[in-house]
Amino acid sequence: MTKKKLVFQILFLLLLIVGTVLIVKQNASLPYVKNQGRVFGTYYHATYQAERDMQQLIEEELRKVDSEFSMFNDTSTVSHINCNEETALSEMFLEVFGLAERINSETSGAFDVTVAPLVNAWGFGFKSSEFPSDEVVDSLRSFVGQQGVKVAKKGAKSVLTKADSRTMLDFSAVAKGYGCDVVARMFRSRGVKNFLIEIGGEIVASGVNPDRKQWSVGVNKPVEDIAQNINELDTVLTITDCAMATSGNYRNFYERDGKKYAHTIDPHTGRPVSHSLLSATVIAPSCAVADAYATAFMVMGEERARQLLEKHRELRALFICAGDDGAHRIWQNISRK
Repeated sequence: MTKKKLVFQILFLLLLIVGTVLIVKQNASLPYVKNQGRVFGTYYHATYQAERDMQQLIEEELRKVDSEFSMFNDTSTVSHINCNEETALSEMFLEVFGLAERINSETSGAFDVTVAPLVNAWGFGFKSSEFPSDEVVDSLRSFVGQQGVKVAKKGAKSVLTKADSRTMLDFSAVAKGYGCDVVARMFRSRGVKNFLIEIGGEIVASGVNPDRKQWSVGVNKPVEDIAQNINELDTVLTITDCAMATSGNYRNFYERDGKKYAHTIDPHTGRPVSHSLLSATVIAPSCAVADAYATAFMVMGEERARQLLEKHRELRALFICAGDDGAHRIWQNISRK
């Protein structure tokens, strides 16, 4: 190697190092932007490091999710399907429906996007103090079950077929998590590396917060008296480059004759679950997955959920359970590597 060539290589390396340092410093000096707004019947909050405010882009992405999965939007894909109107399925819909099918299978049906009629029946019972009769529950169970809904090809398009026209889809147990994932993808596609997006308690965190540390998120303490509007934290988790979702029964139950009935309905029995699990927080690679499993675990209960976690090493969880003495007990595998 000639001396002249060596000098050029050294100069090139020096310029590369200086350029890298300048880029790192520039990125570190970028401000953090905060946005919030309403979506899916709740609120979203976004904190991210970027050169400009991206709220319009965030809400554009969330409107795409709403146009597919909202039961309150008469023009959404789900609304058309629930009215038995044939509609071509988008890639977004197919992605989420495929995820729902997979988790339904992996949880032996504990996660089921067709359970809405049973949830609605029991919800009415909670409000009126009159529970649905066994005959009503058994009648609804006859057309609840995700195995009765399939994607089929009709020419060049994909459509959904239902074994029973009364079957309805409800993606509320996964839509908020998926909305977080969609916004996270948008951020990453535009070079945003440090951000936290939260929708109704479901979260995707990436990089570092404004203090240059990992993001800290809290898990609420199970407090049953909703009238007190207490939001004490049971624990604080430090996360980054992952997603987190929480599902809980402790503020959703009805008590009659000294017995508590949870609002979480088991799709198999058609009735409220009865176990000690009060809250399930799941950390997963995507928020839609975390959201769906948190819901499934609330159906399954602690013992069955822990058995499933042994088979899915990509998932981590924190369970808040009711102890025999009335105190709360925490089980978690968050620290598992």
